[in-house]
Amino acid sequence: MNDVVHIEGLELGFSRKQRVLSEFDLTLEPGAVTVLLGTNGAGKSCLLRALIGVLRPRRGTVRVFGLDPVREQRAVLTRTGYVPDTPDVYPWMKVRELFRFLEPQYPTWNAQLAHELCDRLAVPPRTKFKHMSRGQGMKAMLVAALAYEPELLLLDEPFAGLDPVVREDVLSGVIDSLRAGRRTVLCATHELDIAARIADRVAVLHDGRIVAHDTLDAVTERLEGPAAATPTCLKNLLVEASA
Repeated sequence: MNDVVHIEGLELGFSRKQRVLSEFDLTLEPGAVTVLLGTNGAGKSCLLRALIGVLRPRRGTVRVFGLDPVREQRAVLTRTGYVPDTPDVYPWMKVRELFRFLEPQYPTWNAQLAHELCDRLAVPPRTKFKHMSRGQGMKAMLVAALAYEPELLLLDEPFAGLDPVVREDVLSGVIDSLRAGRRTVLCATHELDIAARIADRVAVLHDGRIVAHDTLDAVTERLEGPAAATPTCLKNLLVEASA
C-alpha cells in the first residue's frame, strides 16, 4: 500500500445514535495537499484525532503509512505533524520548553529549523503560552509540528478566529512548508479561500461522509459563480455535492 492515508468504511461516534462519521472513505496519496471542507461540527476534528490514534473507530479501517494509528501510535506520531484547533499545551509552558520536551521524542527533530521558523513567523520562544494571543499560539504549534520534518502534516482549522495579518502569517508558513518538499498535507477548514490557496484536491465532508473528492476546480464548478469564503457559499457547495 503506497497511500499515506487509507480510510475505508469508517464509523466514529460515541454511540450508535451519536455517530460523527459513517461510511467514511478517504485516500491520500504521497505529496498531495488535500483540504477537508466542512461546516463547524461536521466531524473534521474527530477525523484528524482518529488519524493520530486518539479516537478509536467503532468500525472500519484506518491506516496511516500502512499502520494502525491506535495500535502503532508511536510509529505514526513520529512521522506525523499535528496542529490542533487550540494549542494543546500547559499554559505555564514557554515555547522553548515545549521544544525541549518534544526534541528527545522525535529522532528527526531539527533545532535549527525550529529556530528559523520562530524567526520567520515571529514566535517568541521565551514567552509562556498563557501570555500569547491565539495567533501566536497557533504559529508556535505550527513550528513545533514542522520542526521534526514530518512526512504527513495534519492541520485542524489553523486559520479560524485569527486577525487578517496573523492569518496571512500562518498561511504563509504553511505554504512555505509545502514548498520545502513533497509533504502530504490534510488541512481541515470551513474556509473555501484557504482551499484556493493551497489545495491540490478538496474533500467535502457532509452528513458524516465524503460527498465530493476532486480538484478544487472540479468541485467549485458545482457552484454558480466563483468560490467565496462565506458560510452561504460553503452551504451551497455541500448541498450541490450531496445532490
